[in-house]
Order: sequence, then structure tokens, then C-alpha cells
Amino acid sequence: MNWGFFRLFLALLVASPVNGQYSTEPAGQTRTDSINKRFRLFEDESILEITLRFDLVAYTRTKPKKEYLPANFTIHLNNTDSISRDIRLKTRGIFRNSWCIYAPIELNFKKVSFGYSDLDSIGKLKMVTECKPGKIYEDYVLKEYLVYKLFSVLTDSSFRVRLLSVKYIDSGNKRKPMHHYGFFIEPVEKLAERINSFQIKSPGLTQKNIVPDIMDRLAIFNYMVGNYDWSIPGQHNVKVFKPMTLSQTGFAIAIPYDFDWTGFVNPSYAIPIEETGLENVRQRLFTGVCREQDIYLKRLAVFSEKKEEFYSVINEFPHLDQRGKKDVTTYLDGFFSRLGGRNLVVQELLNSCKSF
Repeated sequence: MNWGFFRLFLALLVASPVNGQYSTEPAGQTRTDSINKRFRLFEDESILEITLRFDLVAYTRTKPKKEYLPANFTIHLNNTDSISRDIRLKTRGIFRNSWCIYAPIELNFKKVSFGYSDLDSIGKLKMVTECKPGKIYEDYVLKEYLVYKLFSVLTDSSFRVRLLSVKYIDSGNKRKPMHHYGFFIEPVEKLAERINSFQIKSPGLTQKNIVPDIMDRLAIFNYMVGNYDWSIPGQHNVKVFKPMTLSQTGFAIAIPYDFDWTGFVNPSYAIPIEETGLENVRQRLFTGVCREQDIYLKRLAVFSEKKEEFYSVINEFPHLDQRGKKDVTTYLDGFFSRLGGRNLVVQELLNSCKSF
């Protein structure tokens, strides 16, 4: 017998998988490579199914904003595979925190490993929830999600969002499981990294400190969707960033967020403050900085060019029913019908613009 060959055969037999058991590592891939996988949380357009198991009674009754609740967070990758991790969560927000039954949520992923490089780099994640039970509140969430998607038609310097199908399970077994829509909002630090900028929080900033065309784009967009609830001073529903590369035309860029209090969403709880002179949020009010008429015409031309893309975002969205789509497209019609003549919209902007 060739004993050298026999010993080699035994070595190969021991090293090879048997009984149908195979290595879980792909050929040529090391364990180090596996942690560099990306989940593409805000790059994938499909709805993400998740389950949150935590104390729903404490969440709805006390709405903790300082103390975290322990929770189990599960991402359903497909019908058979999922990722489940123990995390912490608490409520966030101001008006919706006090008025809603299901307040917006902050998920805390610190010291949690998902095995995906992009997920593992997120410390905290904002989640928008359905405010109360019922179809109308479901539509509010879907419409607010769409506002974020509409702004991203104009620029990549926008908050990305990911639509969610959420199953809530009460860890105390005192409430029945619930299924709601929701969406994640891209963390500020991730947005800053993506647009090669850093956030600035100076309360003394005004619209004059923002790159002019970026400032006008934000202001006209908010006018289009019926949003007066924003301001650069104090950074109310706006985040301000300084690009790493110097700009010759301005100091910073501004990016809007939090669109529930808009004419586009038109929630029943949104009542304009008296100072605006508005009777309801479906009335539009321009609060941007004053410009020359020719500049406004140039800015508005961009919106005209993007009109069909705006409507496609809405009409191709599978989760909002036809009644909801008709409601928001009819509301946009009110902007674009006046935009056809341009001068009519320009006059409206000039009538209410702000001088600084």
C-alpha cells in the first residue's frame, strides 16, 4: 500500500464537509469580508418589513422621551430569513408626541451588530409612525413619505426615507399585535457624509446665509406642498449644512424635513397659527426671501421641468389608493395651473416674501 497516498486521502476526507453540511462562507470570502456587506437601507426603494416587540402600554401611556424602553427589533429579509436584535427605543417629537396615541420613535442601535457595515454605523434612527388607528392616519404617513420623495426629485441633497410595514407586538401580552405603515429618516450625520458637508447649528443664521438658488428651491418647494411651518433662524424643520468645498455664491445649504403639517398631507390636527392669516393649511403661503422677478421666473422654470416627474412619483406609488392619489395630485394641480402663466405665481411670491 502507498502509505503516503493513504495519509493524504485521510487528510482530505477530514477537511471536506460530509453529510450534506457545507461551509456558510462563500469560496474566497473571509470572515472579515462578511462584515463589509451593505444593507442599503436608504438606497432600496422596496417596502421594508420589520417587527418591534416592546412594552406598548408604557409607550402609549407614558411616552418616554428620556428613558429608553428595551425592545426587540426584527428585520424580515424574506419569507424565511430575518435579523433580530435587542435594542432600545423611546419617543420623540413635540406636537405629535403629545397629541398622537402612537408617538414618533427613536431607535437606539448603539453597541448592536447587524453584520452590515451601513447598519452597524448607525447609532440612532428616527421612525415616523401612524399617529392613531384608522385609514386616515395611514394615509397621512404615506403622504408625508411622498413629500420627502418629491423633494428628492429636485436634488440629492435631501433626506432619504425608507417605507416600512411595521408589526408591533406588546412584550407584556396586554395588547393585540398591530400592523401599521411607517418610515425611517436618514440620520443627519449620514446625510452630511453623503453630501460631503457638516451640520451647523448657529441660531443666528438667516435665509441670506444660504446659497441663493438652494434657498429659493427650498422655499418654493415648501410653497408648492403648502408648508409654512419652517424657518432658517432656529432651524425649525430645516437642517443647515456647510459644504466641505467653499461656495462662491453662499455660505451654507438648507434641507427641509418634517412635512406632516402641510397642505399636501392635510391632517385634521393641522390648524394654521393666527399670524399667518390662513384659514387652513391647504392655502399656500410663501415665506422665502424676496428676489427680483426674473430670478423667481428662473427658479420656477425648474419646477415646471420636473412636473411630470413629481406626478410619476405619486401615481407609481403602490401603497396609496386612488382616492389618496387624486387628493394630492389635485392639490399639486393648484400650484401648476397657476405656474402655467408664471407671472401669477411670481406675484404671489412677491406679495408675501421676506426682506432681510
